[in-house]
Amino acid sequence: MRRKDSEDARRRILSACVKLFIENGYKNTRMADILSAAKVSNSTFQNLFRSKDGVLMDLTEFMFDNQFSIARTMFDKQINPVFIYALETSIQMAITEMNEHIGEIYVYVYTVPETAEYIIQKTSTELYKIFGSYMPDCEESDFYELDIGTAGIMRNYMAKKCDKYFTLEKKIERFLSLSLRVYNVPQDEIKIIISRILEMDICSMANDVMQKLFKGLEMKFNFTLTEMGELQNEV
Repeated sequence: MRRKDSEDARRRILSACVKLFIENGYKNTRMADILSAAKVSNSTFQNLFRSKDGVLMDLTEFMFDNQFSIARTMFDKQINPVFIYALETSIQMAITEMNEHIGEIYVYVYTVPETAEYIIQKTSTELYKIFGSYMPDCEESDFYELDIGTAGIMRNYMAKKCDKYFTLEKKIERFLSLSLRVYNVPQDEIKIIISRILEMDICSMANDVMQKLFKGLEMKFNFTLTEMGELQNEV
């Protein structure tokens, strides 16, 4: 296959996959659906990506880069970076709880080894900047090792759907309490941060972030989503 043809096929596959994953769900997207939407053969797909999991890296890179940059624009840069971490992770958990298909994608990217490793490597650098002063004897490699644990906590909380007992507020409170203690944040500071986060309308903020992310995905991967409306809010 010529380079130009290969690049065009790759673009069409990514466009088809991202659209189908968001609209139908990752598990419900069949290979036949992808091949039909992308107008490529199975052999072409196998040569470029090998499996559905192979498409996730491109989607993961875009979603995580843009999700957090959008969240950060909501507050002045002078705000405590630990609070920004708490806000970003809370918004992510709200997004996954409010939209079933997006939630499924997030759980998968935290599960598939290649994308999970990308997340850990990327976030461990940020964690070192945020929490380095709380753990002055630790190097960036230490935060990489710690992030293996906190990423696992995040993945498991996202995978567990809320119910009338385990509400979104409780999920956020539990996650922040566990993760901030891992990074040696004092308990009194943890309480203040959690209290402040729970006073905010996280669901509305998550909706704003997700709608902007949808628009960005449409532009990046050159497709148009079926009208998504506002995220489902049953939490």
